[in-house]
Amino acid sequence: MTNPTVQAPEEARARVIRVGEVLKRYFVGKDELINLMVLCTATQEPLLLVGPPGTAKSDLIVKFAQSLSLAPGEYFEYMLTRFTEPSEIFGPIDINQLRDGSYVRRVEGKIPSAKVVFLDEIFKSNSAILNSLLTILNERKYYQDGVAVEAPLVMLFAATNSVAGYEEMDALRDRFILKVESAPVRHGQFEQLVSAGLTNEALRALNQQPWAGIASLDDFLAIRAHLDRQDHEAGGELGLSRWFPPAVFDLFRRILAGLEGEELAVVSDRKVIKLYRLLRTRAYLDHGGEVRPDDLRILAHLGESEEKFALVRERVTQMLRLA
Repeated sequence: MTNPTVQAPEEARARVIRVGEVLKRYFVGKDELINLMVLCTATQEPLLLVGPPGTAKSDLIVKFAQSLSLAPGEYFEYMLTRFTEPSEIFGPIDINQLRDGSYVRRVEGKIPSAKVVFLDEIFKSNSAILNSLLTILNERKYYQDGVAVEAPLVMLFAATNSVAGYEEMDALRDRFILKVESAPVRHGQFEQLVSAGLTNEALRALNQQPWAGIASLDDFLAIRAHLDRQDHEAGGELGLSRWFPPAVFDLFRRILAGLEGEELAVVSDRKVIKLYRLLRTRAYLDHGGEVRPDDLRILAHLGESEEKFALVRERVTQMLRLA
């Protein structure tokens, strides 16, 4: 893999945008979801897809991963159940080293060695898996015989039929800054759905993947490095106002305050910083410049549960309209 910091950012940006454009040809009613997949990968923020079975959640993620020219072992996917054991996703214990007194996992082909991960039914993970998963998500580290080892994870996608509401999953649920619905489309776009489905089935039968290899993971990393470098060079409040006009930044603050005040979303200090990065990246990908009011539409995906998804969307839309 090449050094992403030396790639031409505009060339990387063009390829990243191309990923979304191509994938949208093969899915109906999933444009916003695909946009968020691209955005979150460029910012290395985990993304949670929520929706009933049969709404293309898995197919979206698999095709997206195929578009990234990943090498064998760099992609890992697994469907979790409450019976899933840590060895299934983090690697089995090395018996030979255990005999010598070392507690080491064989991580090849598992989450600790992957760069892109897809976990289906993520809220069915048990406590034995939860702690290790949070460590990798929060710190990009895992432990071998008590020693922290850097994990190469760039992006984690997760899918669920419903968002867990019980306390044990609070930390995991909070780790997904954005949560996006994958809703059924058959009632409003029946013909388009059938047409796209037939196309995908034919491509599968012919073993063709027109979306494969459109970009590389380095392209996404190059965008992250480019924006980090810009923020560092600009520095402090001057840099903030350069990329985030004061009026738009104030609107950003008021929307978050409104959602929090109405108990529609949980907004922590950490989340504010991550949202800034998401907004900066969206502005760069969409129009190459400073954050605009329309970029704030991603705040519509801050709902914490299915019951609040629609309410948050409506409230954010209303506040943007009134601004």
